[in-house]
Amino acid sequence: MTSVPPRSTRRVRAFAPDPDAPGRECDMPECHRPGDYRAPKSRDNLREYFWFCLEHVRAYNLAWDYYKGMSPGEIEANLRSDTGWQRPTWPLGRNGGIGEALEAELAAFAGIGRAHASPQAERTPPELREALGVLGLGWPVTREVAKSRYKELAKRHHPDANGGDKGAEERLKTINLAYATLRSHLPRGRVAAPAQA
Repeated sequence: MTSVPPRSTRRVRAFAPDPDAPGRECDMPECHRPGDYRAPKSRDNLREYFWFCLEHVRAYNLAWDYYKGMSPGEIEANLRSDTGWQRPTWPLGRNGGIGEALEAELAAFAGIGRAHASPQAERTPPELREALGVLGLGWPVTREVAKSRYKELAKRHHPDANGGDKGAEERLKTINLAYATLRSHLPRGRVAAPAQA
């Protein structure tokens, strides 16, 4: 039976010398103590260091101001960049039309498609109102316009384009049913006329 050595519970103190210290004197003029503590030379190059003794690194850190010499606009831009880890960001809806898709889904969920917003809504055949709302189309509509809109939505909501998302799959089923309904009621090549009562 082998014994396991006890784990050390000692922590490195915050003011312990840097293990990577080059073993030279403090960079402060006329100081001959060991320069065991590093401090960045400037905000533009944070990987170049001064090496100070403990007393002088404390004084340097107290006087350090990362934003010194920056205008308020530059400070704001720097802070915004830091919130995204210096990675590119964009508002919702500007990358792939996510906002438009979300708007269409919310409208369909609420039962108010774009077809219901126009004055033509009263003349829309009742059996086509829901299908037009799902596809985001207004009345009157041609079969070619419906087909074009269907292709656009099918491509956007296809599970393969959405990482196998089940929500996208269900949305695609709804889109397929809506298009099948419109296709069966719209004549080829011309605008469908409203049904006469």
